[in-house]
Amino acid sequence: MHTPPSEEPRFDIVSLGEPMVEFNQTGEPGGRAYLQGFGGDSSNFAIAAARQGARVAYVSALGDDPYGRMLRALWDREGVDHRGVATDAAAYTAIYFVTHDERGHQFHFFRSGSAASRMTPAALPRTLIEGAKVLHLSGISLAISGQACDTGYAAIEMAHAAGAKVSFDTNLRLKLWPLARARAVMTDVMRLAHLCLPSWDDITAITGLADPDAIADHCLRLGAEVVALKLGGKGALVASADERHRIAPHPCRPVDATGAGDTFGGAFVARWVAGDSLAEAGRYAAVAAALSTEGYGAVEPIPRAAQVRASLTH
Repeated sequence: MHTPPSEEPRFDIVSLGEPMVEFNQTGEPGGRAYLQGFGGDSSNFAIAAARQGARVAYVSALGDDPYGRMLRALWDREGVDHRGVATDAAAYTAIYFVTHDERGHQFHFFRSGSAASRMTPAALPRTLIEGAKVLHLSGISLAISGQACDTGYAAIEMAHAAGAKVSFDTNLRLKLWPLARARAVMTDVMRLAHLCLPSWDDITAITGLADPDAIADHCLRLGAEVVALKLGGKGALVASADERHRIAPHPCRPVDATGAGDTFGGAFVARWVAGDSLAEAGRYAAVAAALSTEGYGAVEPIPRAAQVRASLTH
């Protein structure tokens, strides 16, 4: 039975975007075997936040196909509420393949016309978004189609009207849109976001800046209350108008960095919502991201809270 709107549970985080099913080449036999996994930055983010104890819901659309059912089963296992994920029988669930050769790993996406790219503002679950403490979305959430971009803006407007915070991860993908459009849209959305979670490569391309402190200042001037700049193997910089902290990278043995930025973001926002200080949330997220690189795939190696806390004490 559907829960009446007045009784909708309040979520810490509602994430909006495109989930994907992954097929990763294993190298045997003869490169013809693929391991099935999961991806999609906003879904990875949601799972990372849920594994740290946040109450998380996801908003998207899936095809009426086996891949959509795989994703729903994944979110059920992870405790991510997916009542806000529609089924679009006229479209398909996005997938991608990862192949490996002497150049490293290559990504091949099959997402044009996917169910998520056909989301519209009118189909947004308004009550779910208005009941969130934080709405999260990314550059990819906005880049997959024009109407997906409109949907992202509509969700931000709903969140603002309800007093919810907005979290934004740049995640620049130039295969999805040209740099000039990405720069214009992302700069505009950063003005509307309370938490800005840029990655180094993305934000340097968008802003032309090459100094972490200058980038943090830029995001704060645009309107962000909190900036968590991901610096990859160099750690992170977290900043607000009143404080900033350089977060050292956590020692780890990386084998695959896929999804590490999403893990950082999900862990950071989960801990920020829970009341951690900026420095505490940044340190926690850096540890979570480092641990996530010690296994293969975007989702499987994302650590749970107990693992992160055990590493924090060492």
